[in-house]
Amino acid sequence: MILHEGLNQLLGLQILVQHGVSHPNMVSVKLKSQTPTADEILSWAQNFDKMMKTPAGRNIFREFLRTEYSEENLLFWLACEDLKKEQNKEVVEEKARIIYEDYISILSPKEVSLDSRVREVINRNLLDPNPHMYEDAQLQIYTLMHRDSFPRFLNSQVYKSLVESTMESTSET
Repeated sequence: MILHEGLNQLLGLQILVQHGVSHPNMVSVKLKSQTPTADEILSWAQNFDKMMKTPAGRNIFREFLRTEYSEENLLFWLACEDLKKEQNKEVVEEKARIIYEDYISILSPKEVSLDSRVREVINRNLLDPNPHMYEDAQLQIYTLMHRDSFPRFLNSQVYKSLVESTMESTSET
């Protein structure tokens, strides 16, 4: 199966060179995750939450955010999701510190945009970190992505090309 390398990377697919051929257009794919159907991709336009629940949806959205220089919003959201799953207190403290340094600190090049009330809550929570300490901030960033970035994503060439290529591959079968 020959597919465009860029599209595969957007969908989170691992590219393998076919039979040792090193030409960049000759690739086969090994799925890391289920490839979304055309219907699933089209449904993302109606449901941001559904897109965010799928690895392929998050990957394509992340690629779009990268073009807008706002990828840190999704990275922060994902780091918070990961923190929520953690039970070990030492690991929670370490991950909470890393999230703070990477996304909350005004010194971070990947700082996310949060209001002062949420920043105050985070600063208080740093005294006794817990897996849910970033929930207010995470919700604020999720809402920002949903209301601000997502409509632009749906109108972007990234999303339109994905829809077009999946419609073409669906009509070929």
